[in-house]
Amino acid sequence: MGFLERSFLNDQMGLMARPREFDTDAALDGAIAVFREHGFEGASAQMLVDAMGISRQSLYDTFGDKWRLYCSAVRRYGMGECAAHFEALRSGLRAIEGIAAMLNRVVETADQPCLGVGSTWEFGVSRPDLAEVKAPLARTLREAIAARVRDGLRDGDVASDLDPEATADFLIANISGIRVAGRGGADRAALTRLAEMTLRALR
Repeated sequence: MGFLERSFLNDQMGLMARPREFDTDAALDGAIAVFREHGFEGASAQMLVDAMGISRQSLYDTFGDKWRLYCSAVRRYGMGECAAHFEALRSGLRAIEGIAAMLNRVVETADQPCLGVGSTWEFGVSRPDLAEVKAPLARTLREAIAARVRDGLRDGDVASDLDPEATADFLIANISGIRVAGRGGADRAALTRLAEMTLRALR
């Protein structure tokens, strides 16, 4: 994952060849925290450099402008979320257990702001360069979920007439809904019920 992130930054951000005096990934994590909480428009340059622990000049030299930093942050955040979803999906002896684990993870973290949902709310598909960052992540997650639904069909744990791709879309939509509900103040019991009803719809 670290290699892919570095390759993306080299290709997309035009990083300078000179050695840096800070950890690029750690700085990006600081930017992610700000963008998650405040969005793109609400994040000031001072907020970002304070959270990243770097100077404004280092920010511009390394990441380009604020928008390119945002795209890098969305990509790194999305890669981390996908990795966590994949780990959950692979857990359990049966596919349905992995799907349940993914939903439970979302419930457990739903009170935290999601940069993926936030970026969709803030920009939709209005920015092609952001869409290019998000599209392969969304496609990979959809494929992974659909594959587990197929496994569930083979195991006889989900309804036999379910379309794997449509079911993956359904699950992703419900994941977003649970996260919005969590940020809106829904308690753990309410979020758990949403996850349970989502899982029940597969049977």
